[in-house]
Amino acid sequence: KTTLLIAHDGRVCGAISVADVVKEEAKQAIKELRQKGIRVIMLTGDNSRTANMIANQVGIEEVFAEMLPEEKVEKVKDLIRQGRKVAMMGDGINDAPALAEAHVGIAMGAAGTDVAIEVSDVVLMTDDLTKITETIRISKKAFNVVKQNLVSSVIFNILGMALASTGILNPLMAAFAHSLPDFILFINSSRLIH
Repeated sequence: KTTLLIAHDGRVCGAISVADVVKEEAKQAIKELRQKGIRVIMLTGDNSRTANMIANQVGIEEVFAEMLPEEKVEKVKDLIRQGRKVAMMGDGINDAPALAEAHVGIAMGAAGTDVAIEVSDVVLMTDDLTKITETIRISKKAFNVVKQNLVSSVIFNILGMALASTGILNPLMAAFAHSLPDFILFINSSRLIH
């Protein structure tokens, strides 16, 4: 919380207090990430007092406050050197260099600056932090479907070449057999739409 004093003719005549408001879903999002075994670290340019207060409210145990953009980049690089897979989430110009350095940069699209959005790998079009866990779930599902499709495609092609080269498949059947895997892979990929 920051208090601003209002003065007129050198005399204080009022005070206004402003404070960062923690988004309601932030605590739930942090909890879900930690349940998935994801280590959550706060890197912020805010002062230590404010950063620690917010971290306590949402359940973040590791806080690095009063960081300049280049210090955020160094922290990301340090985590990578330790063998960590690093996803950085941010929305401002000060986050952009670290977003670009991380394995996965995630910009909060609704409030994100153009620079943060430009350098990020993922852009969430909402400020709802719980969408990050949904994004992870969708990404894992998509990755699994891609792996299934790749393995299936290789198997179909090897099988088709073997059958065609031995004469078991005539040219017409081989042409049909060549198109069949595409249809099957399309059906498998369409599962992602749900």
